[in-house]
Amino acid sequence: MSDARQTGNHRWTVITLLGVVVLMGGLGFASVPLYNLFCRVTGYGGTTSTAEAGSDVILDQTILVRFDASTEVDMPWEFEAPDAPMQIRIGETGMAFYTAYNPTDRWIAGTAAYNVAPFTAGNYFAKIECFCFTEQILGPGERVEMPVTFYVDPEIVEDPDTRGLHAITLSYTFYETDLPEDEYAALDGDSE
Repeated sequence: MSDARQTGNHRWTVITLLGVVVLMGGLGFASVPLYNLFCRVTGYGGTTSTAEAGSDVILDQTILVRFDASTEVDMPWEFEAPDAPMQIRIGETGMAFYTAYNPTDRWIAGTAAYNVAPFTAGNYFAKIECFCFTEQILGPGERVEMPVTFYVDPEIVEDPDTRGLHAITLSYTFYETDLPEDEYAALDGDSE
């Protein structure tokens, strides 16, 4: 085989491999947002739905809502769920307060991932307002109460997979997120 043809084959192999690497990197980068979108649309994995307002229908039947809070291993915040579970009527709007505390001497941004258990209840647990909808930023030593407003959709009693359900657990996990340099500089300037 001639040197020119062999060089062309090597070049084609390198270009093909680089294309595969770029494609795989792009798919890896896009997989988290696409998976989150899929979960929000389908309720898969206990992902809850969102609502603009409370339910128009409130049943006499009640359901127990428990609360859970955790942080990613490297997240320095202290994050706590409400102590007591809440017994609410199905369709009734409820509000619970989670608490976050930044014990460090630096600004920290965090984002909360959430789900409900059992997973089959995800389609019927609707959040109206939630701290998880936006990034949270806590200053050094800052403690905040963060509300979540929600209801359990009355259609939960019609679904054969959920009609006998008596309790739902709402769970959040906070992850540290990067503060943009300009935002950090603005926050750091406020503390002086």
